[in-house]
Amino acid sequence: MSTEITGKAAFEAIRYAQLWEDADILCQAIGQRPGGTLVSIGSAGDNALAMLLCDPAQVVAVDLSAAQVACVRLRIAAWPLLSHPELLELLGFSRSDRRGALLDRVLAACDPVTAGFWTPLRDQVVRYGAGAIGKFERYFRIFRKYLLPLVHSRRTIDAIFEPRSEVERATFLARWNNRRWRWLLKGFFSRTAMGALGRDPAFFDHVEGSASDHVARRIEHAFVANDPVANPYLRWIMTGNHGPVLPLAFRPEHHATIAARIDRLIVVEGTIEDMAAGGLQADGWNLSDIFEYMSPAAFEETYAGILAASRPGARLVYWNMMVPRSAPACFADRIVPRPDIAAPLGARDKAFFYSRFVVEDVR
Repeated sequence: MSTEITGKAAFEAIRYAQLWEDADILCQAIGQRPGGTLVSIGSAGDNALAMLLCDPAQVVAVDLSAAQVACVRLRIAAWPLLSHPELLELLGFSRSDRRGALLDRVLAACDPVTAGFWTPLRDQVVRYGAGAIGKFERYFRIFRKYLLPLVHSRRTIDAIFEPRSEVERATFLARWNNRRWRWLLKGFFSRTAMGALGRDPAFFDHVEGSASDHVARRIEHAFVANDPVANPYLRWIMTGNHGPVLPLAFRPEHHATIAARIDRLIVVEGTIEDMAAGGLQADGWNLSDIFEYMSPAAFEETYAGILAASRPGARLVYWNMMVPRSAPACFADRIVPRPDIAAPLGARDKAFFYSRFVVEDVR
């Protein structure tokens, strides 16, 4: 996040208890960076952990929210301590009757600040999992539990994830997209509802157009252009679990690698501007969709700081949702846009609500 947003949005509680950006395309865009320094927006920590698979010397996870920093630190303590099945149970990615005991084990290995943050949340963790108690996850839980059943039966919802050809998926979407569904989209995914229940209202300051219309357009990407069977994010929204395809960092084949490299992950509570001004020299950046929350002037200023903190050849990776952002024109001589990388990856982005994936190289 950036300094500009700190005075507009609240950051005391967990906003994202898990990541809602596709780490597969993120890590493919960054590529292998042996010996390099990568910087990631912290959020819940999942994608910073996935970036360890790029084999850097270090990943610096930065977030201005103490709550999000606590999410990252919980994962850092849990990864080498828990087995892969235990980690999934703790986070709420699989069923468990022992989340309290797992949380207690992990908190015993945490620093006092992190333990002090999570201890009052123990009952919520036991009920839902540590990866399911953020504001955004509650937003989808309300949608899934109370509203979606008014539109479609459980059988129809489960049928989203049956194997089909692209033509068959288009036919299914045509049946799915009934009048009640269109009403639900317009109401629950409006700017007002999303601001109150999901994202902070300040995150829409620079958005033009209808948020619900944007979601409706992206539904086709998720249901038809890509296969829902392989989409853990869509499945979580609709059913409350990831299904057979987990997000990148949580796949069993990567658990040992991430655990072995966990000491390469450094957590910083602060802003991207702080990192850029602190003498850091980075080889790659996961910037999430932070530019979307900034005014054009603040975006240009932050981008300048990132460039100053980047080595030649560094790669910038970020998303647009409803606000178009790419390298400011004043930096055209210092940046090489990489649509050859971004376009094919963006076309298979499983986090379907993003409209554009951006990859840029520093000259």
